[in-house]
Amino acid sequence: MALLNIVAVVSLPFRKEVHEHNGGQFFTPYLATAGLVSAVLALFLAMVMRRRKRAAWIVNILLAGPLLALYAAALTQHQYNRHVFNWISALLTGLFVAALLLGRKEFRAVGDRSNPKLALIVAACGIVVSGGIGTLLVDATNKAHTEASASLADKIVYALLRGVSVGPLADHIEHVHAPRWVDITINVLTAATFLLVLYACFRAPRGRELLGEEDERRLRELLAKQGERDSLGYFALRRDKAVIWSPSGKAAIAYRVVGGVTLASGDPIGDPEAWPGAIEEWLEEARRHAWTPAVMGASEEAGTIYARHGLDALELGDEAIVEVADFSLEGRAMRVVRQAHNRVRRAGYTVTIRRHGDIPESEMAELIEKADHWRDGATERGFSMALGRLGDPADGCCMMLECRDSEGEPRAVLSFVPWGEHGLSLDLMRRDRDCENGLMEFMVIELLLRARDLGIERVSLNFAMFRAVFERGSRLGAGPVLRLWRSVLTFFSRWWQIESLYRANAKYRPVWEPRFLLFENTRDIPRIGIASARAEGFLTVPSLPSLFRRRHAPAAGGQPKPAYGSGR
Repeated sequence: MALLNIVAVVSLPFRKEVHEHNGGQFFTPYLATAGLVSAVLALFLAMVMRRRKRAAWIVNILLAGPLLALYAAALTQHQYNRHVFNWISALLTGLFVAALLLGRKEFRAVGDRSNPKLALIVAACGIVVSGGIGTLLVDATNKAHTEASASLADKIVYALLRGVSVGPLADHIEHVHAPRWVDITINVLTAATFLLVLYACFRAPRGRELLGEEDERRLRELLAKQGERDSLGYFALRRDKAVIWSPSGKAAIAYRVVGGVTLASGDPIGDPEAWPGAIEEWLEEARRHAWTPAVMGASEEAGTIYARHGLDALELGDEAIVEVADFSLEGRAMRVVRQAHNRVRRAGYTVTIRRHGDIPESEMAELIEKADHWRDGATERGFSMALGRLGDPADGCCMMLECRDSEGEPRAVLSFVPWGEHGLSLDLMRRDRDCENGLMEFMVIELLLRARDLGIERVSLNFAMFRAVFERGSRLGAGPVLRLWRSVLTFFSRWWQIESLYRANAKYRPVWEPRFLLFENTRDIPRIGIASARAEGFLTVPSLPSLFRRRHAPAAGGQPKPAYGSGR
C-alpha cells in the first residue's frame, strides 16, 4: 500500500483514478488513498509490524477494523455491491484484518509508557506549525477571483484538508484556490509531522540507564571471583549501563539501549556456565521491547557462546596485551623504544605509580583538573573500553600513573582499571600537548618495567581496529582484495588513527587478542554501527526535546579514552 500510494502521488493518471474511485460509487482497500500521508503511514506501519510492535497491531486494528465494518455495511447497498472492485477491496481489507487477528500473539513487543503523552505533544505542535505555514502559503498564493471574501477560517480549513490529501477533498472550500505546489508542500509538511507522531508512538523503550547500587555491588562481587577472564570486565561498572542477570544470579550482561539497539560490551560477567542463562534473558528482553541485539568487543570464547544463541560474528580488530614476564627492552627489535625511553628520562621526567585509593584527595583533585584541561575537545567519549569517570571513591583499586617534568609539574596521566588480581586494563590517557614527544610510551614502559614489583602479570593496552588487515596486507603474496582493503583503511587513518594505533602498540611486542562484533542479522550492521558511534561519543544525533529524554548523572572526572578506531 505504501508503494501504491507513492506511485499515485507521482503519477497523475493513477492518482485521478484512485480519487475517482474514492469519490464515487467505489472504495479502495485499507490505506489506499493516493496521499503522501497514507504512504508514510503504510510504510511506517509495515516497519514497526515487522518488529512485532504491539502498538502497531492495535493501531491497525483500530483503523482497519471499523473500515471493514463500514465496507460490509456499504456492500448491503445496491449502489455499491454491484461493482466487483468494491468486493475485491472489502476482501483484501478483510484478509488483512483476519491476518491481524490470527497473528495477534506474535505482536508482543512493548513500547515506552511515555509514548502516548509525547505523541500528543508532538502532534499538537506539528499541527500548529504545519497548519500555520500552510495557511500563510495559501494566503499568499490564493488565485481565486473572490480572494477578498475568503476568510481566515476558510484558509485554515483548506490548509488542514490539503494536509490530509492533495485530491478533491478541499476543492469544495469556496473562495480559496492555491497553486499545485502549495498543495503538495502542505501535504509534505503534514506527512513529516505525521512521521514524527508515529515515531513518538512507537519509540522503543530506552531501558534503565543508571546502574543501581545493588547491581553494582553484585557486579563487583562477580568481578572479584571471575574478573581475570575478561580485560573489559571492570568497564561493566559504567553507570550509564544497565545490567541483566542470569536466573542463577551467577552471571550478568551490562548493556545500554541506543537508538533501539541493545548494545552489550565485552564478555558476560561471572561464571561461564551461567553465561547462557544471562544471554537468554538479554535476548528475551530485546525481543520483548523490539530492540536490535548487538555486542561490541566480545572475546572468542564469549562469541562462541553467543553464536549458539543465533548471533553472527564479525572480527573488529585486536586488543594489545603485554605479558610482563616476556617484556624486555633488550634486543635490536626494541632499539627505537629503548632510545625513546632513555631520551625522555634524560629530559628529567619521572613517573609515580599509585592506586587511586592511595592518592590524597587534594592531589587527586589536581590530577582530575589537569586531565580535564588536557582533554582533546569537549565531547566525552567511551563506552565499551572506558570507565567514564576519574577519582570516584569506589574505584580505589584502579592504578594511576603520574608523569612530572624536571620541575615537578604534572604533564601526563594514565589510568588503568583492574583486570582480575594480577592484571591492568588501560582506561584513560591524557597529556599536556606541549610536553616532550614519546611521553606516553615512556610511561607505559615504566609501568611494564615495574610491574613485577607491583604484582602485575599482564597489561591490556589499546585496541587496534582491523589490525589483521594492516599486518597481512603488507606481507608478500597478499591478494588484491586484501591490498585494496588495506589501502582504504590507510587512507581513512589520516583522520581516525586506525593504522597509527596498530603501529603504536606493535612496538611493545604484545599478544594480540581478537575482539568481535556480534549481531543477529547482517542488515542490522549499519544501524548497530550508528548506535555504537553514538554510545562511544563519536556521533551526536538530534533527539526529541530533552524534557522527555531520560538522563543519567554525569560521571566524575574527565573524558575517558576513546575506543574502537581512535584508541583506548
